[in-house]
Amino acid sequence: MDWQTILLDLDGYAVIGTVAFAVSGYLLGVRKHLDLLGVIIVTLLTAIGGGIIRDVLVGRMPMVFLDNSSLVVIALTMVLAWLVRLHKRESEVLTSLFIIADSIGLAAFSLAGAKLGVEFHLNAFGVVVLGFVTAVGGGIVRDMMVNDVPFILHKDFYGTVSILVAGMLFLLSRQGWDHPLLLQLLFVGGVLLRLVGHWGELSLPKLARKKGP
Repeated sequence: MDWQTILLDLDGYAVIGTVAFAVSGYLLGVRKHLDLLGVIIVTLLTAIGGGIIRDVLVGRMPMVFLDNSSLVVIALTMVLAWLVRLHKRESEVLTSLFIIADSIGLAAFSLAGAKLGVEFHLNAFGVVVLGFVTAVGGGIVRDMMVNDVPFILHKDFYGTVSILVAGMLFLLSRQGWDHPLLLQLLFVGGVLLRLVGHWGELSLPKLARKKGP
């Protein structure tokens, strides 16, 4: 399978999301001091976990079981990450790279999942759910594998960003405005919102009472 075939077989945002989440999974595996197999497992689950859940929801065989394109992209991403020695970077650099890669993957997979929902002629709820599970499913599995509380449950507007991106895509598609330029702006906006939420330490209000002095 050549490069052109790989890129044609995958939606553009799915390619971006796969690469970004593969990098974030690789970096998390390194930060958690996993062995080689552990890093490979975490990388795979991060990059394809959400897509598998999405495909099950729409009643089709997960594409990763039928088409090797995603696996080839993940493998090449891991090899490149190793060649540029990402695993040798300082801890603070690894953390920043992880957040950036995770933000790109979140926005890209939100769009990829939502686009599938639009193609299946789902309503707003269905489109948002597909975008949401595609974007956060792999991250949830990844974090649970390494015994972390998933981002979506406690900070960074993580899940909110996915919902907003998928919801905006649905609205744009209903108006016939879902052309490439607006989708690119939506993608960039999603990435920036996630980064601002993280580095600005922003989060949704918590319902639990604050502990007394």
